[in-house]
Amino acid sequence: MTSINASADVARATERLRPVFGDRLLLPTHDGFAPASRIWNCAVTHRPVAIVRCLDNDDVRAAVLTAREYGVPLSVRGGGHDWAGRALRDGGLVLDLSGMRQVAVDTGDTGAGTATVGGGAHIGDVSGAGQQHGLATPTGTVRAVGMAGLTLAGGYGPLCGRYGLAVDNLLCADVVLADGRLVTASPDGDAELFWALRGGGGNFGVVTSLMLRLHELPTVLSGMMLFPFAQAATVLTGYGEIVATTADEATIMAGFLPNPAGPPLVFLSPMWSGADLAEGERLIAGLERLGNPVMSQIAATPYHDALSMFDGAMREGNHYRLRTRWLSHLSEAAAEELTDAAAQIASPYSAISMHHFHGAAARVGQAETAFGLRTDHLLVEIIGAWAPEDAEAGHGDWADQTSQRLAPLALPGGYPNLLGADEPERVPPSYGPNYERLVSAKRRYDPDNIFASAVPTLAQSPSRTVSPSSFA
Repeated sequence: MTSINASADVARATERLRPVFGDRLLLPTHDGFAPASRIWNCAVTHRPVAIVRCLDNDDVRAAVLTAREYGVPLSVRGGGHDWAGRALRDGGLVLDLSGMRQVAVDTGDTGAGTATVGGGAHIGDVSGAGQQHGLATPTGTVRAVGMAGLTLAGGYGPLCGRYGLAVDNLLCADVVLADGRLVTASPDGDAELFWALRGGGGNFGVVTSLMLRLHELPTVLSGMMLFPFAQAATVLTGYGEIVATTADEATIMAGFLPNPAGPPLVFLSPMWSGADLAEGERLIAGLERLGNPVMSQIAATPYHDALSMFDGAMREGNHYRLRTRWLSHLSEAAAEELTDAAAQIASPYSAISMHHFHGAAARVGQAETAFGLRTDHLLVEIIGAWAPEDAEAGHGDWADQTSQRLAPLALPGGYPNLLGADEPERVPPSYGPNYERLVSAKRRYDPDNIFASAVPTLAQSPSRTVSPSSFA
């Protein structure tokens, strides 16, 4: 009887939505449904029952209210670069924001400005629009990633040291709440919602528009250098020493990339965003001296173009399992664990990346935003990736095992955007002393957990208080 009733509710919901969306309402019987229900990670097999392609706030509001009225599960697809499948829910209605990719730049009067960004915009949409004016805002490293999803959970990236996380540059956001209200969250309006959005993800509503601070940044010095796997110990030791003291203008990624010709390669990917390019060149030279690079391609380039180096790294259509750990610093033991894990990579697509958090991002007070960790650290991103035909080869298990091996050396919690649905116990320590306030905000703005597929799912997380000493 339950399945019959559920089917009837879905039918009534779609009938309510049909006059609003017309051919922008997609059902499983429609030709466009299958491609519209695919996301970046093809390991996800969730099957929604309907997709609505939203073009504005009114569309989003109609979809939210209809799903709520008929009890149909709801999820939101922003950029679609979703590894955990939260953009799709079995038996659910998907609010597809891919038609809301507009970016409007206001240069202001000071050489900087703002960008107003639609909820479906990609990083590349934002960086490309900024480049036309010699401006940039902090983003992640892959241009195909959705800007809203990246920002709301934090947003690590190569401008972290100088300008902070993506979330630190959020000025306000338009949000459709679970009760259908459209509000603008800012320091001067719905300030508690604004606080919660900056790190708490999509738990509180559908973010249809962001206003982001832009910075004058005509060029950056950036690129990639690759070292033989045999030099991993010396390169990582030197890297750990450099990032512990580097200037705000330098943010340096590191890790291991697959090598079709042999063992993985150690990579360093620096970005210098300072005006003194000579100082940046000295930093680059010091990194190159950590080993004997088999390749080093570093150049001055606009920020949008600098991001292109990772465009082909995370291929759509592959299967993915991502895991995350936070390291307070790169100890000898952690470097050994990472190197041992890299030696066991069996897929030509799997990788390990370390994101450098310091500088401006670390000077934001822990209680100023919901984002939980504001001391210098490294975010380890463990990327298990494989072609669909290799699904039984254990590449996902490799990611799980690597995360488990790092756990004794890591800080509590982890980056919420990379936590899996099977790791609810890691959500509270990811926010530290901000967690209880964040849960209170969830109860206030979404008491019925309409946005249950958000990153992370606060309503399903075990509630416990985490003391500030957990991050000491």
